[in-house]
Amino acid sequence: MTVFFRLLLAIPHFIWSAIWQYVFLLCVFWAWLVALFFGRLEDDLHSFLARYVRYMTHLYAYTFLLADPFPRFRGYAGTYPVDVEIDGAGRQSRWKTFFRLILAIPALVFSAVLMTVLQVVAFAGWFVTLVLGRMPRGMRDLGAYCLRFNTQTYAYVSLLTARYPSLASGSVPAAEPAPAGPEPEPEAIPPRSP
Repeated sequence: MTVFFRLLLAIPHFIWSAIWQYVFLLCVFWAWLVALFFGRLEDDLHSFLARYVRYMTHLYAYTFLLADPFPRFRGYAGTYPVDVEIDGAGRQSRWKTFFRLILAIPALVFSAVLMTVLQVVAFAGWFVTLVLGRMPRGMRDLGAYCLRFNTQTYAYVSLLTARYPSLASGSVPAAEPAPAGPEPEPEAIPPRSP
């Protein structure tokens, strides 16, 4: 039932996110000026911007059927199954900060394309989830990839990080490293008796 009425259930979040977005945009402009002057963001400003990016990630994950629990309205870390790790405020190049929007144009265009893909996945996934009771893993993983790139782009544009959004998927666990030490000797095979 929560999948069937997902968009209706999310209406309070849509209203809250619209209000929060205006404050966020003013803070991003202020953060841009601060980063140009000081070369880094103030911790409180960084924390506020990070909470907004995290909140929007929670809301998108809920709206696009990547997670099921109803998200909270505050954007705190560790409060939702789909979450974002954002490093603390660090030094940023003033030149890159000055040209941040221009540098972000390719990422913003690709993010818009991936958000369209995410909408298509969510639309198809809505029907599938109504029948199966869950989102198929491939659709969920594709949706998570799109959301991950979008979140990285949000974080880059809002000066939370100086790292450019990456196309590499961070969701695939790395292979287990081989154990250190000498290679074990093969077991001796006893000779056959005639």
